[in-house]
Amino acid sequence: MTRPPTAAQRRIIDAAEPVTGRLTGTETQLAALVKRGLAFRHPRPPHAHFLTPAGHRIREAPPMPETAPAPDPPAPADSGVFAARVGGEGVADDGPARVREVHSAWQGLLELRRMTNPGGAVDRPCGWERTHLVRAAALALEAAGHRPAGAEGGGGYRVRATPQPEAVAVYEPDAEALRACAVTLEKAGWQTGEHTDPRTRERYLLASPRRA
Repeated sequence: MTRPPTAAQRRIIDAAEPVTGRLTGTETQLAALVKRGLAFRHPRPPHAHFLTPAGHRIREAPPMPETAPAPDPPAPADSGVFAARVGGEGVADDGPARVREVHSAWQGLLELRRMTNPGGAVDRPCGWERTHLVRAAALALEAAGHRPAGAEGGGGYRVRATPQPEAVAVYEPDAEALRACAVTLEKAGWQTGEHTDPRTRERYLLASPRRA
């Protein structure tokens, strides 16, 4: 059975950039994570280190108990992890700090596209986005300045999962704002189509990541 990471290694994993999984540490620390299959060294300069899928799973799992307490208590699994607003979360801070956080997350996602898409293409979604459809679409919308709906409904977008593979539904009560969401998603590498819910007659977008 694979040994859990040490307390120091766990802190490095927990501190990885939320979207890209980029790691910060000494060469010795990073090399140890690579040896254990929890990180990889990117072949292109500046040869940064990033979490592997196994490393991501450890970061998302609760910390394992240790025989001796660590100097600092480990952070919860979701602590410090950026979450794009999908709509309906309720009252949230929209100040400069949130704007910077969203911008940083979007730039990190573009970098992840560059690193993982064939040819370094940044004009279409990457594998991470295809496995986190709702969060990826919401990040594209929020980064472009669209406002998510509040907890009580009203104006603003709502991104929701659908039974269709690789597709999300984007709702926005204002027709013009819905079309603007479509433009934003298409610029971000998604393909969209406008539909009407047969039960509620509500218009919505069906959006899926473009492959080529």
